[in-house]
Amino acid sequence: MSDGHEHNGHEHVPSRQRRRFPGISSRTYEHPADRSALVALRKLSGFDTVFKALSGLLPERSLRLLFLSDSVRVSDQQFAHLNVMLRDACYILDLEKVPPMYVNQDPQPNAMCIGLDEPIIVVTTGLVELLDEEEMRAVVGHEVGHALSGHSVYRTILLFLTSLAVRVAWIPLGNLAIMAIVTGLREWFRKSELSADRAGLLVGQDLQASMRGLMKIAGGNHLHEMNVDAFLAQAEEYEAGGDLRDSVLKILNVLPRSHPFTTVRAAELKKWAESRDYQRIMDGHYPRRDEDKDTSVRDSWRESANHYSTHVKSSKDPLMKLVTDLAGGAGDLGDRVRRGFGGFTGPSAKPSQGPEAGPSAPSGDDRPPSDGN
Repeated sequence: MSDGHEHNGHEHVPSRQRRRFPGISSRTYEHPADRSALVALRKLSGFDTVFKALSGLLPERSLRLLFLSDSVRVSDQQFAHLNVMLRDACYILDLEKVPPMYVNQDPQPNAMCIGLDEPIIVVTTGLVELLDEEEMRAVVGHEVGHALSGHSVYRTILLFLTSLAVRVAWIPLGNLAIMAIVTGLREWFRKSELSADRAGLLVGQDLQASMRGLMKIAGGNHLHEMNVDAFLAQAEEYEAGGDLRDSVLKILNVLPRSHPFTTVRAAELKKWAESRDYQRIMDGHYPRRDEDKDTSVRDSWRESANHYSTHVKSSKDPLMKLVTDLAGGAGDLGDRVRRGFGGFTGPSAKPSQGPEAGPSAPSGDDRPPSDGN
C-alpha cells in the first residue's frame, strides 16, 4: 500500500505492500471454539454490565500505573520500529484506536493484551531481542487481533483469578472453586491464541515469518540449527504417536498452560494458511463488523460442532480414534479394549499369541476402562 492517511493524528504508511481489510470482523479469523464462546457471551443480557461491575474489584488501574511507571511506552520517540508495526497492524485490521503498547524488562519471551475498559499491549525485552522485524510484526498483529476480538477482558480476569487462587490456596474449597473457573478460562484462552495467530498472519502476510517466530519461541535464536518442515513433523508425531496413556498425558500437560504448544500452533496456522477460507479473506471476501449484530448463536455453535466433529474424525490421536470407534460402533472395539493400551497404538496392532497370552496374563476385566480414558 502506498497511500498515506491520518490515523489517530499521525500519518501512517505500511512499511511494505500489504492487503488491508476495511471493516473486518474478528469472526473472520476466530477459531470456531473461540468464536462460539464469544458470540454466546456477547448475546447474554446484562453481560457488559456484570463485567463493568467487576472492574471495581479487578486491579486494572494498578496494572496500567505499573506499566506506565516501570516499563517503556512505545511511541515515535521510544521503540519507534515497534510503533510503526503497531500502527501498521491497526491499519490493516481497521482498528480505529491504537492501543498503548509497553516494553517490559523480562528475559522470558512473552506478549499479552490486557485491560477491561481499553486494551493495552505488553511485550517483553526477551521477545523483542529474539525476533526479527517480520517475526515481530506477526506478534504485534497477534496482539492487535486479541484487542479486536475483545480477548483482553477475559485475559485480565484470568490473570486476576490466577493470582487470587494463589492467595486462597490454603482454603481447600475456595481454591478448588476458583481453579475450576481458571481451568475453564485457560481452555478458552488456548483457543483464543489460535485465533490471534491467524490475526498475526493477516497482518504480517508472511507465513514463513510466523513459522520462524514460533520456532524461536520454542528453541531460541538458533534458526541455522532449525528447520520448519522438521518442526512441523514434530507436531505430526505429537498428535499421532503413542497410545491412550500418551493421550491422557497430553491433556494433563496442557491443563496448566495458557498457550497451546508451539508445534501445535505452527501446524494449525499452516493448515489455515493453506485453506480456501484464508484465500477468500486475502481476496477481500470476509465478514464485516457491521454484520456482527446479526450473528446467530445457533449458527456459531453449529459451526463449532462441525469443526470438532471433523477434527475428531481426522485426528490421529489414539484417544480421538477411540471416540470415533465408539461413535461408529467399530466391530473390533471390544477386542481392542481387552488388549489394553496396546490395542490402540494403530490399526496393525494384533492380539499377543504364544505363552505370553496364557492364563498368567491379566484379563480384560482386570483392566478397567477408566485407565484408558
